[in-house]
Amino acid sequence: MPGKRSQVISWDEFFMRVAVAASLRSKDPNTQVGACIAGTDHRILSVGYNGTPHGLSDDEFPWGDSDDPLNDKHNYVIHAEANAILNYRGSLKELSGATVYVTLFPCQECAKTLVQAGIGEVVYLDDKYHDTVGGAISRAVLDRCGVRYRQVALPLEALD
Repeated sequence: MPGKRSQVISWDEFFMRVAVAASLRSKDPNTQVGACIAGTDHRILSVGYNGTPHGLSDDEFPWGDSDDPLNDKHNYVIHAEANAILNYRGSLKELSGATVYVTLFPCQECAKTLVQAGIGEVVYLDDKYHDTVGGAISRAVLDRCGVRYRQVALPLEALD
């Protein structure tokens, strides 16, 4: 009788691949972000990606950056982490201690939202805003609230 297969991907890789897949749903031409929330029992609780709120047609949406706040995408897009929390349909107590896998380190607003939802750990792929004030505030929020965070890498073929 053959033994079980030993070459399986880790939980980190599995959930991060789900986050990467979610990011492919984003219509943002510059930054596609995906998030996957995994419970402490290795169940997927929710996924999300950065996009416009329901009722706002992304076909008519101003996807560019603009000096006019009414035409700047940043004022309309809901981030992947917030969408993952909003998409969750279970009891909020199940989010307590959960891990969010996100393709981009959370902004300061998402860091606060994740803390408030009870997320216990943030696992991320990219931290391109690390050296910004917002990046420093995000890390300060997570640090002060006891939320762990760490970066992981995926094999290149997982990102294609």
